[in-house]
Amino acid sequence: MLTRIITTAIFAGFITALVAALLQFLLVQPLLLHAELFENGSLTHFGPTGAGTPAQADLPGFDPLRDGLSVLFTAIIYTGYAFLLVAGIAIASERGHDISIRSGIIWGIAGFVALQLAPAAGLPPELPGAAAADVAPRQVWWFGTVALTALGLWLIAFGKSPVIWAVALICLAVPHVIGAPHPDTFVGPVPPEIAAQFAARALAVGLASWAVLGMLAGYFWNKEA
Repeated sequence: MLTRIITTAIFAGFITALVAALLQFLLVQPLLLHAELFENGSLTHFGPTGAGTPAQADLPGFDPLRDGLSVLFTAIIYTGYAFLLVAGIAIASERGHDISIRSGIIWGIAGFVALQLAPAAGLPPELPGAAAADVAPRQVWWFGTVALTALGLWLIAFGKSPVIWAVALICLAVPHVIGAPHPDTFVGPVPPEIAAQFAARALAVGLASWAVLGMLAGYFWNKEA
């Protein structure tokens, strides 16, 4: 079982990382590079004349070190995600639940909801230079949200009584009733239009990548059988 978990997670995580890195290069990285121009003062949202800046800007080109490290970190992150996902799949499989490519995709989407979508409801993906609360309380809220969301989804999927489902809904709601920590004032050099597009694209790439991860996890889980 352990060998099966390790093999499935490594293959699924590494292949997904390549897909995620490609999507990030195409959709997310240009917005990050654009935001960095505002952060370092090369561009200003509203200059002295109040005229603003062009929607398009000359962005840095290919950087072997930066882009190579981006792929490396993406591989590490998604391999870690894969181990979490495959561990859950293994527990479900031991309890007699069927694992297939289709159910793997569902598992992947659930992972996206728990680790990205639910936390993003309070702490959306941020660009460089964005105003933010202290790191420690944000980390506490983020980890609590992930844990409670994962527990809630698990209870919804495998619970067998209305009471358990009610507890699941409470788990899903509690982090957002408490609310994520935010700064007293919202200031930053990056135009809100770029920040909004960045958050939307980051979540879209996350959803696509998690779906691919779940699909591959289901495929390799059965292949290793």
